[in-house]
Amino acid sequence: MQEYEFIAGEEEVNKRLDLLLSERVEGYSRTYMQKLIDDEAVKVNSKAVKSNYKLRAKDLVKVVIPEPIPLAVEAEKIELDIVYEDNSLVIINKQQGMVVHPAHGNYSGTIVNALLEHCDNLSGINGVMRPGIVHRIDKDTSGIIVVAKTNEAHMSLAEQLKEHSINRKYHALVEGRLKRDAGTIETLIGRSASDRKKMAVVDRNGKKAITHFRVLERYESNTLIEAQLETGRTHQIRVHMAYLGHPVVGDTVYGYHKQKFDTKGQLLHARILGFIHPETKQYVEFEAPLPDYFEKILKVLRTKL
Repeated sequence: MQEYEFIAGEEEVNKRLDLLLSERVEGYSRTYMQKLIDDEAVKVNSKAVKSNYKLRAKDLVKVVIPEPIPLAVEAEKIELDIVYEDNSLVIINKQQGMVVHPAHGNYSGTIVNALLEHCDNLSGINGVMRPGIVHRIDKDTSGIIVVAKTNEAHMSLAEQLKEHSINRKYHALVEGRLKRDAGTIETLIGRSASDRKKMAVVDRNGKKAITHFRVLERYESNTLIEAQLETGRTHQIRVHMAYLGHPVVGDTVYGYHKQKFDTKGQLLHARILGFIHPETKQYVEFEAPLPDYFEKILKVLRTKL
């Protein structure tokens, strides 16, 4: 356990508490400090406050950073398609049907279980159930994800995600023929009022979601698109394409209940991931080819043109 204590100076008056802490306590992100504040591990003048608390001159700030909790998730010998690995991160081409991290009712067979067997260290910022996990893709979505080995790499990647500077491009086969060659979908996405397990485009109480898309190929009654995420909301591409009236093929949650192809999940693939490497500070980009089952369906569609 680490403890920090300091008095706010005149130049720090009216500064947000979470911002001040991210500047004063080296090695931890603003997001992590917000979590500590929510957990009441930060006190101002011996009282718990909120992240947006504006500091006053001579406020006494105390911070307690707890020791990392030992991982409770078991390591499992599961084969991973590792695209790249170094001391800071691991790039994985996730197969369709694999869950990224353990959660209620699903504690084994995940990428995290496999990683705990594969490497000795993973970032601990996201807790015992999600070590190293910076971002996720859905169980039935395939493709590239990045996992952080160190807290420093995790914070760098999380900040890039927050600033929307990470290049994330997906390929998706959607229902129908899109008329536009390219476009941008900008909406709010929140919980569906009719089904709290689903997300939906909403008028209020949602988060801004922006997806850019362009047509790659058109078929008789389907379209292959590239979708680039500017934001990363839950099920964003699936929700946005359904909102346009062109749901992703194989998506029985937001699309058609009766599917013409046996896909075992949506035909959505995280094709490209690019970012500034946390250690080298150079832009790097990784790509995963479409899975065989995806390519086979495209070949069938091309023969009907």
